[in-house]
Amino acid sequence: MSTIDPITLEVIWNRLISVVNEQAAALIHSSFTTVVREAGDLSAGVFDRNGNMIAQSVTGTPGHINTMANCVKNYIVPRHPIDSLQDGDTLITNDPWEASGHLFDLTIVSPVYYKGRGVAWFASTCHAVDIGGLTMGGDAKELYEEGLAIPLMKLFDAGEPNTILFDIIRANVRVPDQVIGDIYAQQVGNNVGAKKLIELLDEYDLPDIEAVSQMILDRTETAVRNAIKQIPDGTYTSEVMIDGFDSPVTIACAVTVEDDELTVDYAGTSPQINRGINVVLNYTHAYTTYTLMATLASGIPNNEGAFRPIHVTAPEGSVLNCRRPAPVSARHLIGHFVSQPILSALSQIVPENVIANGSAGLWNTMLNGKLQDDAPFAYIYFSAGGMGAGHNRDGLSATAFPSGIMGVPVEAIETAAPVLMHRRELRQDSGGAGEFRGGLGQEMALEIITGLPASHSCMYDRTTYPAEGLNGGQAGAIGEVMLSDGTHPHPKSHYTLESGQHVVLRLPGGGGFNAPFLRDPQRVLEDVRQGYVSLERAESDYGVVINSETMTIDEEATQARRKEMNNAD
Repeated sequence: MSTIDPITLEVIWNRLISVVNEQAAALIHSSFTTVVREAGDLSAGVFDRNGNMIAQSVTGTPGHINTMANCVKNYIVPRHPIDSLQDGDTLITNDPWEASGHLFDLTIVSPVYYKGRGVAWFASTCHAVDIGGLTMGGDAKELYEEGLAIPLMKLFDAGEPNTILFDIIRANVRVPDQVIGDIYAQQVGNNVGAKKLIELLDEYDLPDIEAVSQMILDRTETAVRNAIKQIPDGTYTSEVMIDGFDSPVTIACAVTVEDDELTVDYAGTSPQINRGINVVLNYTHAYTTYTLMATLASGIPNNEGAFRPIHVTAPEGSVLNCRRPAPVSARHLIGHFVSQPILSALSQIVPENVIANGSAGLWNTMLNGKLQDDAPFAYIYFSAGGMGAGHNRDGLSATAFPSGIMGVPVEAIETAAPVLMHRRELRQDSGGAGEFRGGLGQEMALEIITGLPASHSCMYDRTTYPAEGLNGGQAGAIGEVMLSDGTHPHPKSHYTLESGQHVVLRLPGGGGFNAPFLRDPQRVLEDVRQGYVSLERAESDYGVVINSETMTIDEEATQARRKEMNNAD
């Protein structure tokens, strides 16, 4: 095929999306862990010969997808050009600075050969349930404490496993069968992607995907540049304060628009610290580009072409561009928050495109210990608080943004780990009041049922600084961690959860949008009926007076209360 007409290109593009979705599906269905199988903490993508990401699977997180894209193009392909490898080779690394920001994520990359020539790459990044070290969390003071580091090397050589590497991995993790099983699942996904791509090349008589890649990436770049042009030139600034480890951390950003290019500079951000919440620049770039694409170009594919007009800088040695060997295990506790000042800065010019601040950082719960037969266990699950409200819609409750991680059902948690979940429900009054209400956080209470103590590594934020509302909307509720004896563990450290002891996690809510007294009283009444808002908060925050016996609105009292609120405002 010498030329590719627009219709054929569209058909091939959709086939590529189907191919990477099949890659991801094969990976997920082969996985041994709920972190991949249920939560979707992974990425999958197809790349051209030069390592440009063309298409990604629908399933995945920005911290895996966009870091994987940069890793393949800027790190793996320059060191191992496709013509230097052979069919059946696969490469692996978990280098935090080159890949996804911490040792727990394994990036596995396989070249594809067609008619004796390298034509493409398939790659995936998945969260390993354990990587040794102190376990996942913020306690480490340098990278070496955080687990097994795997420099870029061959995982498979001409189809044969690197048995020495597999033995090293198995000897350094607490649950080797699960970790090794998921590595093979990633390889299965890459193999399925390669098979489906070769079928596509055969069907369309293509020697490779270089021409297709160039057309897709160029069109994507043009579309993103046109979207940026819609924004007035200028520099828009904002900053956010978050909990940090033992003291607050500031993330400051300046978004500069100049014609069809956009730069986000994080000058003024706090310096790196000696705890495992630092962020590498690749991870900062990933969540910056994702937030900008979601805000300004939501209908445009996310690939190498989309990255070309966007530039991300952060001071070296800052918490968003840390130097080796800084600890980075819980980097999401800072990295996810780059979305917040970006959205606040853009609200100055495109308020209809943004949402108020939300819980942002995932609440990761890592548990490890021993079973009654003395066998070790390690388990992690992710939870989300409330999202911020938009200018015309309520925030989503218990929904991850900007991560995109899915909540794991209680039944899956209790099946995979010796955990009993006593309670899991939405937190009443946790969403910030506004014409459009912030999403609710959730509350859960759990205990370990081995009859033995276990280590609980907490990775929680917004326990001090709430998610702020926009344009008069109120802040969401802060989070809280509390044991059944009334004590409060450090929200970013580990402690021993004793047998029979419960831990209660109260996740933060999202900020509201616009003044609360503008909310339709009928929507407030429905929130009260659903249990989202209490009668007291309906009156104090929204100015809606509800008769508790009849569950109807007292129109006269509501009118008076809202007039009072409007005058005060």
